[in-house]
Amino acid sequence: MRVAIMQPYFFPYIGYFSLLQAADMFVILDTVQFQRKSWMTRNKIITSKGSDSTYIKLPVKKAPLNTLINQIVINNEVDWKTTLFSQLLVYKKAPFYNETINLVNSILYEDTKKLVDVNKNILLGISNYLGLDCEIVVFSEMNIKVEDVNSADEWALNISKALNATEYINPPGGVSFFNKQKYKDNNIELKFIKNKLKQYNQFHFNSIPGLSIIDVMMFNSIEEIHKMLADYDEI
Repeated sequence: MRVAIMQPYFFPYIGYFSLLQAADMFVILDTVQFQRKSWMTRNKIITSKGSDSTYIKLPVKKAPLNTLINQIVINNEVDWKTTLFSQLLVYKKAPFYNETINLVNSILYEDTKKLVDVNKNILLGISNYLGLDCEIVVFSEMNIKVEDVNSADEWALNISKALNATEYINPPGGVSFFNKQKYKDNNIELKFIKNKLKQYNQFHFNSIPGLSIIDVMMFNSIEEIHKMLADYDEI
């Protein structure tokens, strides 16, 4: 079984979804410390100028620095959904605007209290839209026994072992971070994949790579997105 493990991101970029396409199971790791001003609560879309990007944001209530991700609560006292949909009007003339805005609306329809639940719903909704065959689970809800972690790179290793995974797939940022020998010793193949971030037409603007998956879906068909998801290098 091929496993990928990531913290829950807010409408993440296409490279995040390349992991879901490549894996059989995607584990949302929610039992580690929440990081402020991270991709967990924000991402980027284009602006009306097209040569720049701006943040879309998920507001959360204040919490101590050592708070775990699964304890972070959304600040629904802020009308962030109205702000988000107002920002997405920049895509009004995009070829797949209606499909994408309806999808985002269906994902965010219910008022959800926890950050991890919103970001899980985002992954489930978009994966279903794209037809990705990957099981998405939240680590804190799995009720599996995992060995104690002695270093940061052992979270993925020990979860993979508990799941009897044969492969662990990770983004390129972990190349220097992971101890490959640990995985080899446990008969787990360690792979790193780097999405090529293929350019596509964003109206008449120069393409800005690495924006939210929302941007990708606004301008590309499901078939085109599948090709983009599979367009990566193993490093």
